[in-house]
Amino acid sequence: MSRSTDVSVRARRVHPVDQVPPVPKLLTYGFQHVAAFYAGAVIVPLIIGGVLGVSGDDMIKLIQADLLTCGIASLLQAIGFRIGRFRVGVQLPLLQGVAFAGVAPIITIGFMAGGGSESLPLVFGSVIVGGILFFLVAPLIARLVRFFPPVVTGSVLTIIGITLLPVAANHAIGGQLGLPGFDWSYGVMGASPGGHGDPTSSVNFAFAIGTVLVILLLQRFFKGFLSTISVLLGLIAGTVVWYIVHPDSDWSGVADAGWFWFATPFHFGMPRFEIVPALLILLVMMITAVETVGSLYATGDIVGRRIRKDDIAAALRADGLSTVLGGTMGSFPYTCFAENIGLVRVTGVKSRWIVAVAGGFMMVLGLFPKAAALVGMIPEPVLGGAALVLFAAVAVVGIQTLSTVNFNDHRNLIVAGTSIAIGVYVMAFPAVQDAVPEWLQWYFSGGIAAGAFTALLLNVLFFHVGPDRGPAIAKSATGTRVHLAEINDMDREQFERTFSSVVQGSAWAIERAFALRPYPSAAALGEAFQDALLMATPEEQAALLNTFPDLGRLDDDGQPVAREHGQGALDGIGEDEQAEIAELSRAYVDRFGFPLVMSAREHERYDQVLRAGWTRMDNSPATERQAALIEVSKIVNHRYEQIVADANPISSARFGRFAHLGTE
Repeated sequence: MSRSTDVSVRARRVHPVDQVPPVPKLLTYGFQHVAAFYAGAVIVPLIIGGVLGVSGDDMIKLIQADLLTCGIASLLQAIGFRIGRFRVGVQLPLLQGVAFAGVAPIITIGFMAGGGSESLPLVFGSVIVGGILFFLVAPLIARLVRFFPPVVTGSVLTIIGITLLPVAANHAIGGQLGLPGFDWSYGVMGASPGGHGDPTSSVNFAFAIGTVLVILLLQRFFKGFLSTISVLLGLIAGTVVWYIVHPDSDWSGVADAGWFWFATPFHFGMPRFEIVPALLILLVMMITAVETVGSLYATGDIVGRRIRKDDIAAALRADGLSTVLGGTMGSFPYTCFAENIGLVRVTGVKSRWIVAVAGGFMMVLGLFPKAAALVGMIPEPVLGGAALVLFAAVAVVGIQTLSTVNFNDHRNLIVAGTSIAIGVYVMAFPAVQDAVPEWLQWYFSGGIAAGAFTALLLNVLFFHVGPDRGPAIAKSATGTRVHLAEINDMDREQFERTFSSVVQGSAWAIERAFALRPYPSAAALGEAFQDALLMATPEEQAALLNTFPDLGRLDDDGQPVAREHGQGALDGIGEDEQAEIAELSRAYVDRFGFPLVMSAREHERYDQVLRAGWTRMDNSPATERQAALIEVSKIVNHRYEQIVADANPISSARFGRFAHLGTE
């Protein structure tokens, strides 16, 4: 192989996350992330500074320090480095931003010190200590990954998307973020459904929906590069048209902004350290850890990279270190921003180096107030239209994650449904925080916090506490529900009694599935039966095929013995149709020497089953043996799913009803 060919092969093996696009695309994609991220990046310092009464000059410096630290924090997460054997940064396309969950606690800390710019040293001292403590406990949090199954991470991501949508809607109606009197307690403490905008304004509506349409049309009718920067082009197009329609717009903010300012450490004074405020910040970091874990799993799913415990620890260490840096430079706690996950999903561009470039842009904006002011001139309705698309994509990622959850186990329904309900409840009526004691108000500090903690607590309660911990998998001989932990503790005889029907009573299949214990999940147990079939010898596979009833064989009542193979497709067929099935079965046995086995569930009608059977008659014997084993594998999978459904009659009845309605 030539050197050039070898280099080409190695290049093709680079994971999409690690690929470096050409410089023009790198810069364009990076700026697109900044445009989608910018408003969310400056919201928190605007809220905190406004409520605490920070002076105008110090407010600008808060925003600049935040932008600079956002950029550095994003570089830490996207590029990463090592401290000895410990990784810092998960090396995924995740932008870092100031955590919304910290708004209420930070304001509380500020008022402890009397408010105003004079209160900031205590705030930043608490942020530094909280970040150090979180950095140290990050590996412990990573070891608790079993408490973050898809039902938790999917619920949290869905809640994040749902609670961010009112923020986008507030932008879309022209809401002015950061104005005095604005109720920041709504939603994620970033916007209310009404805001200061005008939902009846046809201009606001036209620009918001127009931006959405531009993004959708670019996605639909263009391929490649133009499609992937559809959000950025939508923002640019909407902004240009806005200022053509509004030529008398006020540009004084850009004109008055300085050209250069560098955030120096401890600009607001030497930090003050107190125990209670530092513990409040640590609590904020624990709340955002739930969001970070959910964001990691969502991003891993989008980019096709498995998330391991050490990845979680690396990401959380980056959060902790970024928070320490934030407190040092005059900013606040940092976490992964879900907004940009939606952008990765929409564009399909997965390179972490794009996020690194976006981090560089944020640092530039943090150094040049005039550049930041120029980006800040994106009109509210235009920004809102783009945000609607992106935030909805975050919710869809959560729904996609929930689609992998086994809802035949009704406890998963309880965890997901209740946590989403609580999150929306607090989002819609944030004043419920005042209905609980002060020591509990942190739980209800926002829709994301309330929903995330509810998902975590319910998952622990239903799956990790008591004798029935773990998902319900089957029923015992006495009819009681058997859970995963109990299955892992079964002896060989108990396991065979419970699951022999899945594999047609084959002792070798049971033995091999039993040998794969312990099963970390219900899905792993189902996969064990599939693996047992794959590991079988040709002689064992032939014996298994001959144990299955022939599709054309009838019982004493004239019904197909192999009825479970066909379900609806063979239900209620007449004598003529049954005779045709029997003819097919006889011809099949004569040709191949084993019974006709077919998982006909995917066929809705009898004639489809018949056509599929005669088509298989054209196969060679070797090919047909493999085809028959595939059908056996499908039947085994259906049987296992039925056992799980029977162990969860409430939800299986519910989902069964919906499935029935869907086929009519």
